Amino acid sequence: MKIAVIGLGYVGLPLSLQFARSGVTVLGLDIDPAKVEALNAGRSYIKHISAEAIAAAVKAKSFFASADFSRISAVEAVIICVPTPLNKNREPDISFILDTGKALAPHLKKGMLVVLESTTYPGTTDEDLREVLEAGSKLKAGTDFHLAFSPEREDPGNAQSKVEIIPKVIGGYTPACLERAKALYGRAIKTIVPVSSCRAAEATKLLENIFRSVNIALVNELKLVYGAMDIDVWEVIRAAKTKPFGFMAFYPGPGLGGHCIPIDPFYLTWKAREFGQHTRFIELAGEINTAMPVYVVNRTAEALNESRKPMKGSRVLVLGLAYKPNVDDDRESPSYILLDLLKARGAEAAYYDPYVPVIRPTREHSHWTGTRSVSWNRETVQNFDAVIIATNHEAIDYKKLADWSACIVDTRNAMAGVKVKPRQVWKA
Repeated sequence: MKIAVIGLGYVGLPLSLQFARSGVTVLGLDIDPAKVEALNAGRSYIKHISAEAIAAAVKAKSFFASADFSRISAVEAVIICVPTPLNKNREPDISFILDTGKALAPHLKKGMLVVLESTTYPGTTDEDLREVLEAGSKLKAGTDFHLAFSPEREDPGNAQSKVEIIPKVIGGYTPACLERAKALYGRAIKTIVPVSSCRAAEATKLLENIFRSVNIALVNELKLVYGAMDIDVWEVIRAAKTKPFGFMAFYPGPGLGGHCIPIDPFYLTWKAREFGQHTRFIELAGEINTAMPVYVVNRTAEALNESRKPMKGSRVLVLGLAYKPNVDDDRESPSYILLDLLKARGAEAAYYDPYVPVIRPTREHSHWTGTRSVSWNRETVQNFDAVIIATNHEAIDYKKLADWSACIVDTRNAMAGVKVKPRQVWKA
């Protein structure tokens, strides 16, 4: 069997490699020629995906990358894994999906299967994408070609998160579409979870991410409340998680990051308005989470004030640019907001991240493009008036940080267990 995967990022690349390992020949399509060249040379541009795995698939001729969409005409199925950001008005931007649909439509043939994996609002697959595919191919979904939605469930940096063993939710435009999609994913993934429609599958993914967003907002709010009571929220969570039922631990932080949780809930919020529904719970969670960077910067100002230093003119180091530990993924990272807020208040802001040596172009923070991580040594760190721990990478030696910095603002409880001086570490 030969398939095409469009979009070779954090979702499309591991999915492609899993299919390649399962006896499927995969054509990886991406509009970035640098990615295409790197993959065909057996090189990786994502930290947690090994170059060896890519090189093995290329050598076995089970994976080949290209920017030529006309090659789609030679495959049996196409899987779309492209970004779904928010626009400047915080509304869904499905232009990447629609543009991809327009590009592949002229190459669709009867009997082909098209699956969307990009997280989006219910109705995108069977309305928006279907219309584009039908208009460009003159074929009819459910009759001439098959259409389905199967949400991605990637967890970058989690060694236990393997594509093969993560259950795959699938919804088809018709029962026949569902069967074709089940047969496809059944080749590479152990557990298939069929649902009644594309919309049910789209809604499933949104529920998963809204669940996380709301619960993270809860502990972020409790962090403020318990902090005012001089209670350590991290101690409380640690104790609560010993309950063997009815509780799931979530942890506070400097704000939400990654491509999913800061964005996906607002896809449902936007779509709900079409039906006259108001998503107050989701919107409140969003307000709380987006306010966290401001809280962190205010705590930093308090910490500096303790040393009789104003924020304006102070040098502040943000430790960790990636949105989560031990990865190089900086999409929607709250560290960018921290850098912006610090700069707006007159501080000289910089960052250190062993996995992000230089800031790549981003949609919302292009003004930081090309900025390089500072060095990790005593002389460099001591020259900063304060250090904000935004991402708790395991590669960072926090004992050295305690020795090098007199003022540390810890948003991740990374300094727990490290011997520090009184008033040296401020929790935020």
